[in-house]
Amino acid sequence: MSKTEHISSAWWHPHRHADRRAALLARNRTKSRILNWFAEQDFIEIDVPALQFSPGNETHLHAFHTSMIGNDGAAETMYLHTSPEFTAKKLLAAGEEKIVSFGHVYRNRERGPLHHPEFTMVEWYRAGAPFEKLYEDCAALMIIAAEAAGTDQLRWRDSVCDPFATPERLSVADAFEQFAGINLIATIGTDGTTHQQELAAQMQDAGIRFAEDDTWSDLFSRILVEKVEPRLGHHRATILEKYPAPEAALARKSPDDNRISERFELYACGVELANGFGELTDPTEQRSRFEVEMRDKLSLYGEEYPIDEDFLSALSIMPDASGIALGFDRLVMLAVGARRIEDVLWAPVYGKSGKRSL
Repeated sequence: MSKTEHISSAWWHPHRHADRRAALLARNRTKSRILNWFAEQDFIEIDVPALQFSPGNETHLHAFHTSMIGNDGAAETMYLHTSPEFTAKKLLAAGEEKIVSFGHVYRNRERGPLHHPEFTMVEWYRAGAPFEKLYEDCAALMIIAAEAAGTDQLRWRDSVCDPFATPERLSVADAFEQFAGINLIATIGTDGTTHQQELAAQMQDAGIRFAEDDTWSDLFSRILVEKVEPRLGHHRATILEKYPAPEAALARKSPDDNRISERFELYACGVELANGFGELTDPTEQRSRFEVEMRDKLSLYGEEYPIDEDFLSALSIMPDASGIALGFDRLVMLAVGARRIEDVLWAPVYGKSGKRSL
């Protein structure tokens, strides 16, 4: 690529910026209206630091790391947070009841039409509220985004979704049965343990490819990504609920079934928009889950992140709460009909070459 061609294709070139500007202004309107909605609901907006001792402890989340150097010249490894969750829950422990964070988060090894290494997350918590209340919040925010963009539908690629229609509710087990012919619950013991061989056998019968060394979690993800997610949120949004307990590291288990958790995800046009929980507040159980996640991370990726002991201490006094994280950029994407997340970012992140690292 010549220097002239590089300049003309850069996001900051006047012609390219002009093509994106309408979507960017819709983004600003959406942000303003969402924050106004939260204020009207008596939420308090919190401002959390991106620099953290621990970026989170989920196996497949990858953080950016740096060094924090003290006045004595000693360096300490720090991370850019993958979500504001740990800080937000500490504030719930401190006594806040309805809080919202609207800010940037950072995830390594993530880039594509729906992923960006730095993106904007809206994360909010309701102390003392059932997690189903978040379903209503999600429905309201989709309407806000559509109205801010001046549209009556969300769109991605060839799919459309009516943001004004009441979202359907579909359990993960029913979705696996309906779209993949998999009896997922039969592969989970009553104590929450998983049976990889049983799930692998069902996948083989269904003609779904997998690797011999895939774990139960790997198999679950393959089915979800290949067979289930593309079928969700068409014509109206889908609340995919009742996640298996092994796939909900930060959520409470259902009081009615140890195999199921109080976790759900919001989908529109086959795109995941939000991930919500009835929050786990048992520090002992949370530590155990984190340790399992970090063992798996070390095995798969050769690295692990420290456990935030301060966070676990806060859980011991944190009230029952429900919380959710929504990908703001994706919501705007669907509202303006953009094909790539970078089309709704004021200034995308590129490496030295100025090119996408896909």
